[in-house]
Amino acid sequence: MTDVVASAPGKVVLSGEYAVLDGAPAVCMAVDCRASVRVRNIDAACSRVSAPGYSTVQGRFLSEGAFINWLQGESEFKLVDVALRSVGQVEKGPLSIELDTRSFFDATSRYKIGLGSSAALTVALVAALTKSTDVLDGARRVHRLFQGGSGSGVDIAAGVTGGLIEYTMHGAEVLTLPWPDDLAYRLIWTGVPASTRSKLGQLQGANRRPSREALADAATSMAAAWRSAADVLAELQAYIEVLRQFSDEHDLGIFDAGHDKLVAEARSAGLVYKPCGAGGGDVGILLGRSNTQLDEFVIGIGVPGCRPLSFALDVKGVDLEQR
Repeated sequence: MTDVVASAPGKVVLSGEYAVLDGAPAVCMAVDCRASVRVRNIDAACSRVSAPGYSTVQGRFLSEGAFINWLQGESEFKLVDVALRSVGQVEKGPLSIELDTRSFFDATSRYKIGLGSSAALTVALVAALTKSTDVLDGARRVHRLFQGGSGSGVDIAAGVTGGLIEYTMHGAEVLTLPWPDDLAYRLIWTGVPASTRSKLGQLQGANRRPSREALADAATSMAAAWRSAADVLAELQAYIEVLRQFSDEHDLGIFDAGHDKLVAEARSAGLVYKPCGAGGGDVGILLGRSNTQLDEFVIGIGVPGCRPLSFALDVKGVDLEQR
């Protein structure tokens, strides 16, 4: 078999976080921070898995179809295990599987930046194993199994299609959107990594508060606004306040780690800033009509640890190459 190399982009959820779990639409942009997977046959006694930059452990396993017997690294490479058991081994003989998510890690701190690395890796892995880019359903299934049944699949959808999308969880409906004309943006990282999975578990165990329904309504309005820059900037102000109430009532900390200060500073500068993570840190987005104004704001950020990211909208979704 020739080498198969697949890659998929990360993501930033722009609106509809959490509300997507209740059937509301989410808007998400793919970003050019890509995970890649290389799969090839090797002349060896067993299959091998490596993840440069992530782990020094080399996984080793024996397989026949969907039967997997790990000799080493089973806990380290759970995603590979789930994917192989889900799609079945499509190539006979031992394989080398190389996973690369190095672009998702900050070069200085080595913290993982919250741009959906596990979803991007899942999309790339399923594409490489099946030698197909038609992987939305398969990658959603694998990722949900990997996460213990949690998650909406919006990050998987962004990784498959690329670009700006509107996504509805029920039916996995994906609508591709154009980026609004004259809407400028900058991504900002708080420098604080956060766990989406733990926040989802926390929400699942919480009592249902009125703000949860309010957030679903706001997400629906917000999705309709992602057609023009003026509508996005106007609607986001109200959406942010609903999101803040939702975060407070469910103790999710969405505006922690400097996000709250950035929201206030951006408003004072005539801009809009919104946290995009599940809570506790990760990434936010700064929006406005003037690139110059955004650059001036970013240069003068007064929140310790926060800094701009160079990633941008990636119009390419999952990519597959056979060498």
